Amino acid sequence: MTTRILLAAALALFSTRVAAQILRPTRQAARVRILEKPKLELATDHLAIVRWTTDNPGGADVHYGVIHYGTDPTHLSRTARSPIRLNRGHRRTTFRVRLDDVEPRTTYYFRLACEESSGVSDGVRSATYEFTAPAPGERVAANPRLN
Repeated sequence: MTTRILLAAALALFSTRVAAQILRPTRQAARVRILEKPKLELATDHLAIVRWTTDNPGGADVHYGVIHYGTDPTHLSRTARSPIRLNRGHRRTTFRVRLDDVEPRTTYYFRLACEESSGVSDGVRSATYEFTAPAPGERVAANPRLN
């Protein structure tokens, strides 16, 4: 019987702490802009990680960085998405998206987008950028210039 009482007390305490941390979504920004152009954070012969910074979009706490990409700049048929949890106290948000199944020595073209977890766009749509994946066994990790 004592174990049940302790368990019930622990659950009540934990539930109260969790409930106290749930906040209402903040107001969505009227306009979200890309403040820092994309940088290639890491590239290997099979993956790439791209990061960029925007104004804090507000709204729901969970957003997605989205990259539409492909080997033809007029046909970006592949999509990569990575979630991020917004920090309400920051004016900026840095997105990082991983592109899998990148082929070595291949040039990829991409555009950036951001959206709420519901799929509603933050209104960000970038210019088209490009990078070339390194040769087999090579690795790029120094934020090379993107075109």
